[in-house]
This record gives sequence, structure tokens and C-alpha cells, in this order.
Amino acid sequence: MDGVMEVDRLDRELDALRALLGSQAVLLGDDIPARNCNDWSATPPQVPRAVVRPLDAAGVAAAVKACRRVGLPFVPQGGLTGLCRGAAPELGWVAISTERMVGIEEIDPTSATMTVKAGTPLQVIQQAADHAGLFFPLDLGSRGSCAIGGNLSTNAGGNRVIRYGMTRELVLGLEVVLPDGTVITNLNKLLKNNAGYDLKHLFIGSEGTLGIITRVVLRLFAKPRSTMTALCALADYPAVLRFLDAARVGLGPLLSAFEVMWSDYWEVITTRAGVRPPIASGGQIYVLVEAQGADEAADAPRFQDWLEDTMERGLLVDAVVSQSLAQTQGLWAVRDICSEFGQVLGPHISYDIGLSVARMDEFATRCKAALAAAIPGCESVYYGHIADGNLHLVSWVHGLTVERQPKEEMDAIVYGLVRDVGGSISAEHGIGTAKKKWLGHARSETEIALMRTLKAALDPEGLLNPGKVI
Repeated sequence: MDGVMEVDRLDRELDALRALLGSQAVLLGDDIPARNCNDWSATPPQVPRAVVRPLDAAGVAAAVKACRRVGLPFVPQGGLTGLCRGAAPELGWVAISTERMVGIEEIDPTSATMTVKAGTPLQVIQQAADHAGLFFPLDLGSRGSCAIGGNLSTNAGGNRVIRYGMTRELVLGLEVVLPDGTVITNLNKLLKNNAGYDLKHLFIGSEGTLGIITRVVLRLFAKPRSTMTALCALADYPAVLRFLDAARVGLGPLLSAFEVMWSDYWEVITTRAGVRPPIASGGQIYVLVEAQGADEAADAPRFQDWLEDTMERGLLVDAVVSQSLAQTQGLWAVRDICSEFGQVLGPHISYDIGLSVARMDEFATRCKAALAAAIPGCESVYYGHIADGNLHLVSWVHGLTVERQPKEEMDAIVYGLVRDVGGSISAEHGIGTAKKKWLGHARSETEIALMRTLKAALDPEGLLNPGKVI
């Protein structure tokens, strides 16, 4: 009887929400899209009890309060492109989606800011900044699908962290709904504002466990007037370190990306993915370097002179420099092809780890050997942003479905080595539930205890995205 009463109470709350927010704001049963049942983590989907799609913070607050009245867990959702189940629901939860909270509210060229709704896709923000003669530097392979609220909730990284920092560095103000339904609005545009605690940092990177982000004030930058790109082959990792140092010194603030691909990655993309090598496969490791400036007439010759100097100093085996936008896109395609590894390699397990730059090659060598020795038939490839301390790897056993991949064994090896070298189990993708077991490999017991204290203070009932991160 109690169960029937709870269902009746929930149905009444959902009916009231539909009356308040509109007929399209609450989806039930067969009307719930498959996309709201999972993120991109390739784990089994779970159907939420309902999907609520508010238009603003007031609607989010109403949904939160309705869930609290019946004691039902709720999870915030954006573009659902995460890889760690941070925004994935569990069976019977309510999903509060920002998919209808879309739009650019204001672009202020004087303060170089943009105010946007949390469900706005990253690519829309990039294009709006560009049309205004400005630049928003955050860039991810999922740019057309991911939502800015999700980018903030995971503190996304991407290709240009070396120059502009993580997402955290690109945010000035927030509007957020707390787990009790309180709306906190601080759409600050000031670069300097030390008036008390900087509360936005509680929510950026918290993966929707401390509050639901509804609006954001973003920092914009001057639009680059020149972009120079080169793909380089190098003999070994020590040469990469010397090349990185030369790029920091020779290019200075122009340096915007420094992507490294080990030989196993190069072999996979050129022999299995059908990528036509833009450079002879004569190196043992490959670097894609990008510089962006404000004066094309001066920047391009400077880049060319710098690259020739590094060649003369023996740092490079070979290099090719882009001469057009199409060639630039072709060079970047070599690095971005990893987004198609699902089709190229079949089922595989992806890792996103943080390491000191000096130890990345050591880690890659040890990890590759350890996986192959412990798991028969296990292959792995290595690549990453490197200059900002972010290494990616994928591992797989050919012929096995994703469910049969020995993920637990792989995790133990990869994250065990991460702990050994003092790294992080997550550089830019978050924890969610996928990495929760291994959080202690990167955070101390006292740090995790403080995280739990913060969670309990803001969400004492444990209804907002429970069981995620900690």
C-alpha cells in the first residue's frame, strides 16, 4: 500500500510540474528518449522515471522541490557526452535536462563576456563569439553535441589548455540551483572580484553533485588572426621534451596546442583507420604543434623560422607545415581520428589520466608492457595533449564485445601505475561512477573526507545525483 501511495504522490507531483512548466516539459514512459537513459560511457542504459525539461532556473527549482517532496533522486543532464556516467540516471530517478535551456543571452564586447543558458551547445557558443569578432577557446571533439553546463560540471579540458587553461579559467559567473531548490544567481562579469568565497568553483568540476548550473558568464578573447600548424616526426621522447621547451621559448604566448602521438597510435591510424600519412612514417613519436597570433604577416614567417631552427638543431626527423585551412584541417584530422576508434578498433576501453610531462613516456612504456603481459591479446595505444599533463590511452582485446573486455583488470593496471607515478586518474573527463572506485589513487583520505563534508552540507538528504564521484 505504501508503494502505491508513493507512486500516486509522484504522479501528482509530475502532473503539477506539467501544469506549471508546460505539456512538453515532463516526459514519461515511452515518451522518454533513449538519449536520456545514458551518456557516452557504453554502459547499460537505465530508464529514468521521468525526464523534466525546464526552460529556466525557476523551472529547475520547481523540479528539484517536487523530487524532494517525494524523496526521489534526481540527476542533471546536458548534452550527455560524458564518459564516466556522471549524468547517467539510475532506474527510477528523475532526469532534469537542460536541453531546452538553450540560447545566447548577451555578448558584451566591452567586458569581453558572453552570458548563455546551460543547455547551449559548445559549437553554438564558438560560432556566436566568432560572429561577434571574438573567440571562445574551449574546444572538444564533441563540440556539436556537448552542452556548456556539462562542460562546466566536468571542468572540461580539450586542445588549448596549454594557452587558455581548463574550463574553470573561462568562467566569471554562474546561476545555479542548489539541492534544496534555492536559486543562486551571480552572473558576475568582473575579472577581479575577491568579495568573499568564489562560490562558482564549488560547482565547476563537481559533476552535478552539488548543484545544477542553469546560466553562465564566459570569458571571451581576441579572435586569432593567424593560425600556424605543423605535424612533426621525432626520434624519441627526450626529443619531444626538448621540442616542447623550444616551442615555449620560441613561440611564447602564440603556442596554443601541442599534441603528441606515440608510434602505436600512428600505426593504428595509418594502417587500420585509413588515414593517409601527411608525413613520412620515419619517426618514433609525432607532434602536432599549433600557434595562433594577431598578425599573419609577421606570425607565419616567425613560425616557419622557428621550425627551421628546431630542424637545424636536430630536434626533428621531419616536419610538414600547413599552407591552407584545408591542410590545417587535414593535419588535425590525424589527431582527431581517435573519436572514431569505436569503428576502427571495435570495442575498447578509454582512459584519460594526468601525469607529469617528464614521466609520460615511462608510463606509456610500462603500461603497454604490463597490459600485454597480464592480459593475453591486449593491445593499447597512447596519445594526448602532453604539454598540459594529459595522456590518453585506449586498450582492448580483439574479438571481445565491450561487455567482455577485461576492464577491471585493465583498470587495476592503468590506475595502479598512475598511483605509482603520482598522477591523476582523471585529467579532464571526471569521475562519475566509472572511476569512483579508484579515486583514492589520486586523492588522499582527508581530501575525500572534505568532499563528503561539502556534499553533506549542500545535499543532506543525498538526492542530487547520489553515488557519483565520492
